[in-house]
Amino acid sequence: MTPAGGTTVQDPVALAEIELCGELIIAASAAAEDRLSQDRIDEVLLGIGP
Repeated sequence: MTPAGGTTVQDPVALAEIELCGELIIAASAAAEDRLSQDRIDEVLLGIGP
């Protein structure tokens, strides 16, 4: 929703959280196992690993 006056509001924290969720979704869809291990989740969230 755009506020009155046409100004776009961006929340950098919310955008960062959305990006991290997207990275987790990509990692989960590429995983061979049913669930991501805690180590793999940490790798994705810290931006390390494959």
